Amino acid sequence: MSEPSRPRLAVWKFASCDGCQLSLLDCEDELLSVAEAIDIAYFPEASSAMGEGPYELSLVEGSITTAHDAERIREVRARSRHLVTIGACATAGGIQALRNFADVDDFVAAVYASPEYIATLATSTPISAHVPVDFELRGCPINKLQLLEVLSAFLAGRRPAIAAHSVCIECKRRGNVCVMVQGTPCLGPVTHAGCGALCPAYRRGCYGCYGPMETPQTAALAREWQSLGVAPREIRHAFRSFNAAAEAFREESEAHDDQAP
Repeated sequence: MSEPSRPRLAVWKFASCDGCQLSLLDCEDELLSVAEAIDIAYFPEASSAMGEGPYELSLVEGSITTAHDAERIREVRARSRHLVTIGACATAGGIQALRNFADVDDFVAAVYASPEYIATLATSTPISAHVPVDFELRGCPINKLQLLEVLSAFLAGRRPAIAAHSVCIECKRRGNVCVMVQGTPCLGPVTHAGCGALCPAYRRGCYGCYGPMETPQTAALAREWQSLGVAPREIRHAFRSFNAAAEAFREESEAHDDQAP
């Protein structure tokens, strides 16, 4: 009697640094168990084997920055029963979404000796702007334990149990003294949990690597930063980093455009 077939997994890369894909390989001890439960059919970062679809689950890293990629993500969606985006690039456009606030042609002209050979879009957009997405796993890079939870959840046919609260909760659990109370600007109150409050544990403000939490009060936080003496220009820059195109962060950064020189 033949063994039941395992669910097929594909891992895809678009405009990104590969860091979130490496988080799967960083699972180390758990990776063997993952490989036993799932057929990793397509994962160019780890194997030259290129199994054909359809796939039960596709993990997608990276943002859409070219017309070719906009077409390719539609093909990936068509071949995938479930599609999960992983990391800041795939969920919010990534650091490359800074182009969204300027003229991309100026950037191309400044960087490339022959800009006429460069074919790119004016914006960097998340995967969800192009195809339906079943779940978004945030982070720059993602948390490997959260990734394992996502894989387990889809194997079990349930929604991933990923907390939507802010980094502040992680600070409380870790026993960190609030850096804002000590006068250090911090994005933790509006940032999605997942990093374990790494930066505040070393008395540094959160940089917002995991993007906006579920109900971010960005305007209130910006006012608190101003009370600490932070200039509007610095507030704008703080919200324009790894998750610059995430709606809440984008809107708050734009709210300071007129005030920033």
